[in-house]
Amino acid sequence: MRNVIQSAVLLLAALMSQTGAVEVIYAQLGETVTLKAPGNIQNEYVYWNFEKGDSLELGWRNSMGGSSTTADEAWKNRLSLSSDASLIIKDIQQNDFGTFIFRRRGVALLTTYKLLKLTVSVNPPSPLLPGDPLSLSCDAQPLPGHKREIQWLNPSGGKVKKGQGPLTATSQESGQWTCVVTYDNKEKKAVVSVTVLDLSPAPLHPQYTSKSCPLTIPCSLPAHVSWKQLKAKEIQDVRWHFVPESGLIPQSLFSLSLEEPLTWKADQNRGLIPVPDPKKKNLSLTRNRGTEEDGGDYVCALEFKNGVTLNRTVHVEVLQIISSPGTELISGQQLNLTCSLGHPMPSDLELKWFPPEQSSLSSPTSDPHLAHLTIPEVGTGDGGKWRCELWQSNARLTSAEITLKIEPKMSSWMLVVICSVTVIVILLLILAFILYRRRQKMTHLRRRLCKCKTPKPKGFYRT
Repeated sequence: MRNVIQSAVLLLAALMSQTGAVEVIYAQLGETVTLKAPGNIQNEYVYWNFEKGDSLELGWRNSMGGSSTTADEAWKNRLSLSSDASLIIKDIQQNDFGTFIFRRRGVALLTTYKLLKLTVSVNPPSPLLPGDPLSLSCDAQPLPGHKREIQWLNPSGGKVKKGQGPLTATSQESGQWTCVVTYDNKEKKAVVSVTVLDLSPAPLHPQYTSKSCPLTIPCSLPAHVSWKQLKAKEIQDVRWHFVPESGLIPQSLFSLSLEEPLTWKADQNRGLIPVPDPKKKNLSLTRNRGTEEDGGDYVCALEFKNGVTLNRTVHVEVLQIISSPGTELISGQQLNLTCSLGHPMPSDLELKWFPPEQSSLSSPTSDPHLAHLTIPEVGTGDGGKWRCELWQSNARLTSAEITLKIEPKMSSWMLVVICSVTVIVILLLILAFILYRRRQKMTHLRRRLCKCKTPKPKGFYRT
């Protein structure tokens, strides 16, 4: 009995001495895995075996370059050997996880590979609405004697602190989450997709317009959000409403009929037009030219049956040029022009004035924040189109235009000529009236002197 035990111990020691280091590989279901052959294999006979229950020879390659893989039904069409004798396994299945052995003919040293399962999941399944709870799981199969560390990366690539607790779904959580498993100075990454239904972000800055520029009020669905997903989450209403700058009661502008085909219905359009074909996920409003009444907040809202409302607010400001005393002036008058948004401008905005080419004020000022221009005495050259542009950094946001009509100023000799002509015209009218009255009187006198029907001429008559 003692001899048997000693033999067993010696055999185990011999087997252990023939086994090299264990290489750990993590993989997910459905992936393709390559078990890389150790060293530089040239002109050698090599074998690959799968050790799970009974040992199964998966493939071999001879010294002439010939090779073959098993015809076992469980591995059929999923195995291949590369030129360097590495084993390639396609479409990893549940039963593929286990121990793989690589050996060379005539060499006692074996190479062992441990293929371990890596599973990532999200609960509840996507898609989610903002505010829904979000739980991510990354399960890396352990191996005794081997340490592993698990770290989550959010869609922007930032590390998630351990022990952070449950997440709440927001648009920032939408995207690809990555589980990073670190082991034996190696990394294995597994990706899981999280879809949070939301609108595209609203512009960070106001939308600017004027009477001479078009207006677009943006609202859209991101590329990863579909109408099918929204309807599955029981969307009930899609609507635009407007809150004027004056703070009056919000006005409903448009509502979207969710029956096919998707159609906008106008409640009070204010001259705005929805972008055609909302099925393409563009919900924006447009107008060819802005108006003074366009300033305010425009709210694009999606309402769901569970009470969740998704909305984006777009603030619109209108650039205007105001002329005092008006747009029609006489040469020599004082002109005051004001270009503004109706409130003091932020420091990152600047104005650029562009007078008519023939204006005496060809270069108004170098002050980028000058909203007021004063011309003590305008001339005819100041008539025409004046333009004021609103800029931020190197981008033009909008521009406003105004057209001035400047009449020439009358000199003293022009007044004398006009007065003389006026006097002559008046005298001619008086003379014409006198002649007309005299003619009327002569005609009346003739009728009084001759009243007989057959008047006889004067002279002697025979009796």
